Amino acid sequence: MKRRILLVDDDLTVLLTLKAVLEFHGFEVETASSTREAFSRLESATYQMVISDLRMETEDAGLKVVLAARRQSYDPATALLTAYPPSGEHWEAEHSDSLLIKPLGTNDLLRQVEALLVRHADARLARQRIAAAEAQVSARKAGCTPSRRVG
Repeated sequence: MKRRILLVDDDLTVLLTLKAVLEFHGFEVETASSTREAFSRLESATYQMVISDLRMETEDAGLKVVLAARRQSYDPATALLTAYPPSGEHWEAEHSDSLLIKPLGTNDLLRQVEALLVRHADARLARQRIAAAEAQVSARKAGCTPSRRVG
């Protein structure tokens, strides 16, 4: 099964170039050239990853796309693509799983996308294990209340 990526950028040249590179390397890529189109695609399909240019219609349009992606029940990995990285040490972790800085060579893009997908899958698995352990502890607590014997 091919891994699906939603690629969002208002620069058609960048959009089509990245799409071609990712598809050549085995990804299934859908594109959106605006935040409105991205929101629609996020609601109508599922993706393993969403990569969005940061600056499109507004300075933070891509951030809005990434935040919308993070609200999806299917939990895609997210990355912001920008030539103008925001300042702030914790900015990336608070807003997306990764920050991809333009210009981005093919090998670097592929390495970062693969690494992000692996990190995201590992984090998802860890969250599932923690939730299962917490559910098990709660079930034990509920079932371990001392009972009184009558007689």
